[in-house]
Amino acid sequence: MKKSVAVLGLGKYGKSVAENLYRMGADVLVADCNEEIVKDFSDRCTSAVCANLANEEEVLSLGLKNMDIVVTTMGGDLAASILCVTVAKEQGVPIVISKTSSDRMATILKKVGSDKIIDPEGEGGARSARIMMSSIFKDFYELDDNMYMIEMAPKPEWIGKDLVELDLRGRMKLNIVAVRKKGVSLHFVDPKKPFEKDDILLIVTEKNNMKGML
Repeated sequence: MKKSVAVLGLGKYGKSVAENLYRMGADVLVADCNEEIVKDFSDRCTSAVCANLANEEEVLSLGLKNMDIVVTTMGGDLAASILCVTVAKEQGVPIVISKTSSDRMATILKKVGSDKIIDPEGEGGARSARIMMSSIFKDFYELDDNMYMIEMAPKPEWIGKDLVELDLRGRMKLNIVAVRKKGVSLHFVDPKKPFEKDDILLIVTEKNNMKGML
């Protein structure tokens, strides 16, 4: 089932997150106060709305209650970020993710309900988008123009089955290079040992195979 994501703020980071989410198949609503930017971005998202994100009525009118994820990207506007996070949580949005520009801002947004803080200097929009799109991705690395390395939990249908039975390399072109449990070092995979729910897998795959993993 497609995820519905609202990206509030269309600065450089917000555009990158929104565009990558849309390319990956999400329903993406974007909002920004700059009408020209919204118009230019309208073909790279599901819906684009011009709205003052510091105005409560305009934020309420976005219909955030229908979203699986809301991302606030106004790192330079604390007041607007607080308002959007608060409205999203009051409307029952399960996950609210916020870009911040300082440790103090991060602390404040966590207190008003943000579930995750994004440091744009530590992770780019494309990487963030893929982590957001999957409940099983733990971390994500772009090795080059064609290859990704992903740290993830086993998909629910993998649990209780081993590599031989799953044939992930043959069916999905996924190479599981290592496995670990929380607090334990990585080690090579035993192909006949069934995966458990708390396993963390280190996988290398080509970009074309990403959609089947979300």
